[in-house]
Amino acid sequence: MATIYDFTVTKTSGERFPLYQYEGKPVLIVNTASKCKYTHQFDDIQKLYDKYKDQGLQVIGFPCNQFAEQEPGSSEEAASFCQINYGVKFPMFSKMDVNGDTAHPLYDFLKKIRAFRRV
Repeated sequence: MATIYDFTVTKTSGERFPLYQYEGKPVLIVNTASKCKYTHQFDDIQKLYDKYKDQGLQVIGFPCNQFAEQEPGSSEEAASFCQINYGVKFPMFSKMDVNGDTAHPLYDFLKKIRAFRRV
């Protein structure tokens, strides 16, 4: 059976990053948007990361502009916004689509797992 560790994502620098590098660690995958009304949650997510990162927790953020165009800038701008405004130190990756024909395979996988677990 596939896992999240079978996927590769892209850093804001354009470099490909295989998620198997996080294998064996708990990973919290966060869909982000800097103009979302829930953006204040970055502060709490960073606190969670700070509290548990020494125990192996990995938090990884993926900006997306598919929801009311709440992430209109570049991947770099999204990451910078999170760092400057909320002190985010966990990795932010390149923007990706999470729905539709252009959805990243990682999000297609995550949605299938979620549907499977609801059964």
